[in-house]
Amino acid sequence: MTIGLRDDNLGARIERPAGAARRRVVFTAIGSLGDLHPYLAVALGMQVRGHEVIVATSRCYQEKVESLGLGFRPVRPDSDWIADRQTMRRYMDLRRGLIRLAREWALPSLHDSYADTLAAVEGADLLVSQVSLAARLVAEKTGIAWVSTIHMPLFFFSACDLPLLPIAPKVFERLRFLGPAFWGPVLAFSKRTTRFLARPWYALRTELGLPPTDDNPLGDCHSPRLVLALFSKMLADRQPDWPPQTVITGFPIYDRHGSAELPPDLLRFLDDGPPPIVFTLGTAVSVDAGSFYEHSAAAARLLGRRAVLILNHPANRPRDLPAEVVAFDYARFSALFPRAAAIVHHGGVGTTGLAMRSGRPMLVMPVAWDQPDNAARVRRLGIARVISRRRYTPQRVAAELRQLLTEPGYAQRAQQVAEQMRHEDGVEAACNALENLSAAEPAALARGD
Repeated sequence: MTIGLRDDNLGARIERPAGAARRRVVFTAIGSLGDLHPYLAVALGMQVRGHEVIVATSRCYQEKVESLGLGFRPVRPDSDWIADRQTMRRYMDLRRGLIRLAREWALPSLHDSYADTLAAVEGADLLVSQVSLAARLVAEKTGIAWVSTIHMPLFFFSACDLPLLPIAPKVFERLRFLGPAFWGPVLAFSKRTTRFLARPWYALRTELGLPPTDDNPLGDCHSPRLVLALFSKMLADRQPDWPPQTVITGFPIYDRHGSAELPPDLLRFLDDGPPPIVFTLGTAVSVDAGSFYEHSAAAARLLGRRAVLILNHPANRPRDLPAEVVAFDYARFSALFPRAAAIVHHGGVGTTGLAMRSGRPMLVMPVAWDQPDNAARVRRLGIARVISRRRYTPQRVAAELRQLLTEPGYAQRAQQVAEQMRHEDGVEAACNALENLSAAEPAALARGD
């Protein structure tokens, strides 16, 4: 028996098992808004089901979390550096950005992260973590039921579905054909040889009196009880070398900021002509947008197409826009994308998921982190073309978009993918998995069996 509930924040009906016990659930997440949003979606879903929910994240997001009626606890390190252009430029380096984030941001704050997470879980029944470095230590030390999550396929580091690691994405793409027999030993060797990067984590384990482990927490920090893959099977399906306790939920969509409607001027523009091309960068990448918006407007003019630029930051507004190109600081993607002819974006997993759900073809300009891998996946699906940031000029963008818009296979395949994704409800699937886990016998959860 289930009880039907509805959350206006999510716009979705959620089925809750009748009689499910009320639990205190703590979600931890750090990073950009794109990293935080999937956890807000699931947290709101659990709140609708009657659970007490706390989101433990960077202090810079406190107002956003509390405005949703969710509990808030601060967890270091803070993510306020995302608003700084120079810092973003350093951390968005394609080959070295992820390593810099780990060595300069996450690991030096590990003691603080552990202390903050430990305080956040006081009196809680369940810990759901995005970055598992501190969360795993807290779970082992306290015995709290712990669920780890991965919201981008890259971090499964699967030899059976080789990700495009940002240190050398073109190399990994060219050599994917070698298969798991080759890449399995290579990835295993890489995990062993990069354990030195996690020395602060091993030192903290010893300080806490936890037993030694051969795991590399930068690549093998999964909960033994439940791992949630917070993305669509269309982006990445289960692989033999994933943790067997993994549940693929589909994308948990949180797309709420300000008004639920599109700005009136944007609605009028959409109604007054054929579907436009939408150009946008994520909240993090748009801090250092460079010439993206100027070149995008110029490409639309070369094509003679209408276009919408979503800027995220007012400083990104081009000085002179063609008559058929409009710019807005923000628009709700779930409302805008289905009205586009095509979507041009950076390949962040949240934007990619919303673009896939819209049924519109896309041109992806990956910049850093997981973006090259996400871009390659949607290209292999047949719903996207990919262009590098270095080659993002008006002429080349226009040429790529011309192929995307004139070859019918892209639009047809995009509609097929969207139709299959309509059967996925990431929030409901994640909440069901968490409630099923919460209903298990507590001692078994602590043992991980």
